[in-house]
Amino acid sequence: MSTDPSSQPVLRASDADRDRVIDTLRSAVTDGRLDAAEYDERVEQALAARTFEALAPLTADLVAIGAAARPLPAVPAPAGPAVESVLIREKHGPVRREGRWTLPHRLVLRTLWCTVTLDLTRAVLTGPELIVEIQGRGNGVVLVLAPGMVVDANELSVRHGSVAITNGPDDGTPETLRIHLVGRNKHGSVTTVWETPDEAERSSGTTA
Repeated sequence: MSTDPSSQPVLRASDADRDRVIDTLRSAVTDGRLDAAEYDERVEQALAARTFEALAPLTADLVAIGAAARPLPAVPAPAGPAVESVLIREKHGPVRREGRWTLPHRLVLRTLWCTVTLDLTRAVLTGPELIVEIQGRGNGVVLVLAPGMVVDANELSVRHGSVAITNGPDDGTPETLRIHLVGRNKHGSVTTVWETPDEAERSSGTTA
C-alpha cells in the first residue's frame, strides 16, 4: 500500500468541527479582533467548508499556539444568513419557541393576553445580537437564557405590570448573544429565567 501523503484521503469536517470554528469567530467579534464584515465572510466560508484543510485558515490568526487542541464551548452555530425580522401575532393563546430554532435579527411580538415563552438555550445564533420588540398588552413574556447571554431592557416600557430582569451566572462564560428588549407591554410582565449548569449538562447528554 502506498504511503505517499498525497494519496491519503482528505479528512472531512463534521458539523461539530464547523461549530467550534464559528464559536471562535464569534468570540473574536466580541473582543474586537474581527469586525462584523469579516465575521460574516468567515462564517459563510466555515458553513461551506467540507474539510479540515478548508477550516484551518479561518482561525489561524485568531487561535493562540496550543489553543486549537483545547475543546471550545458548545455554542449553536449559525445555519446561514440571519433573517432580518420575524413577526409573531397571537391573541389569547400560548406562544412558545424552543429547541433548535433559528434566531432572526429582530423578533416582533404583536400579542394580546398571551403567555409567551422564548427559550433561547438551544437556539441557532445567526449574529451577536437579537432585538425583541414587544407590542401588546396582557402578555406574560418569559425569556429562558443560557450563560453568555446578556439582556438590555433600557428601551422597554412596561405599564401596569412588572419587569424581572436578572443577571446570568457569573461563571466567566464569554458573551455569545446580546438581547435588546424594546417596545411596550401594558398590563403584563417580562421575566428572565436562567438555565442552570445541571440543566445544561443534562440537555447536552440528551442530545449527544
